Amino acid sequence: MNDFSPVADDEAVAIARILANDHVADVVEALNHESRETATDLLCAVPFERLVEIFDQPELDGAPELAEALPRAKASKLLTAMSVDRAADILRELDEPARSELLGALAPPLRATLLSILGYPEGSAASIMTTEFVSVPSDWTVGRTLDYIRKVERTRETVYAIYIVDPQTHLLVRSTGLRRLITGEPDDPILSVAPDRVPVTVTPLTDRETLAQTISKYDLLALPVVDHGKILGIVTIDDIIDTMIEETTEDVHRFGGMEALDEPYMKMSFLSMIKKRGGWLCALFISEMLTANAMQSYEGELEKAIVLTLFIPLIMSSGGNSGSQATSLVIRALALREIGLRDWWRVALRELPTGLVLGAMLGVVGICRIALWQYMGFYDYGPHWPLIAATVGAALVGIVTFGSLSGSMLPFALKRVGFDPASASAPFVATLVDVTGLVIYFSVALVILRGTLL
Repeated sequence: MNDFSPVADDEAVAIARILANDHVADVVEALNHESRETATDLLCAVPFERLVEIFDQPELDGAPELAEALPRAKASKLLTAMSVDRAADILRELDEPARSELLGALAPPLRATLLSILGYPEGSAASIMTTEFVSVPSDWTVGRTLDYIRKVERTRETVYAIYIVDPQTHLLVRSTGLRRLITGEPDDPILSVAPDRVPVTVTPLTDRETLAQTISKYDLLALPVVDHGKILGIVTIDDIIDTMIEETTEDVHRFGGMEALDEPYMKMSFLSMIKKRGGWLCALFISEMLTANAMQSYEGELEKAIVLTLFIPLIMSSGGNSGSQATSLVIRALALREIGLRDWWRVALRELPTGLVLGAMLGVVGICRIALWQYMGFYDYGPHWPLIAATVGAALVGIVTFGSLSGSMLPFALKRVGFDPASASAPFVATLVDVTGLVIYFSVALVILRGTLL
């Protein structure tokens, strides 16, 4: 199914499609292509169980607004039936007084659970965990545990991970998978089928990147969130995938030199798009003005050797490109925890010779290009063309080296002062290297061309 017919045109056909046996992901995708009003009308006509399935999908765009548009009684019933972590996501995005009204209509135990989750910082383990997990006392048998799972399966986020707690203290002691459980004898103690090791856990304030790395490292389907030995909830692998996609999208937006979008591209209003992009663009434009200042400082040299201006775009782009390359590599390595803050000097020692070699390669290409154009008669650089070629070649070595070094160090500096390394956007690095590149270029020209063109 690709889309719904608008309710105003053929409501019966649209609702019939929803009631069909299409996968809920296809239904959500189709709803995302409809206007907010049409989607709300369709959702109001959906059977309740199907409605819960739809809202449980993180891919549903504008879920908080759609939930708010439903009748209050239906919306509160929906939040009660949904998975706890997804309900918390929707409530977190709602404005007052809608949030308080919906919370007030919930049963006290569920309200307390949701308020507890909402109280944790956004992006932490506890803020995306679900409290709907399978836990059993350590004195149960395999058979009793399987009977319990059959009874509660529909109300649990996952039954593939079973957490075993002390019956008196309720402290987490072991965890086991469903596969181990079904291969055990019914009369066997539950602890006999559980691996004899301490479960891998995280604290409530663990960040999303650490969660993803831990799940990947230990090949887990779910990760328990533990506070002082007691399990508060679990973070499942699908939650991690969803949150990491969001975080990666934010990083890509920032790295492109703009504020991260909080809505799908096609759903962003014109004014919102201008606000997200305009501020960064103005900041980068003001920064680029420093390039004009740098050129004004060497106005006299440019008047004497106008030929030097021919290579300014070449010089500036080469330094910016090398800096952007280094920044991209370091930001990704920091995100994957391949390197840490203490490795800055190792990265510097690695980028310094890399920049020199890359600069030398470009320098040779630049020299060859000037020589070829001179000999082939495409352009006459004058009697001092070998010195001009040497200036371009030497400047490229210095500028590419500086670009690689500064581009690799900028993410470390930002992370050290508490900013997201992804804020070291490619345009920002290019601007920084453009200004310094001009200074390096003209400084090299003053040394090599002194007494001839200068």
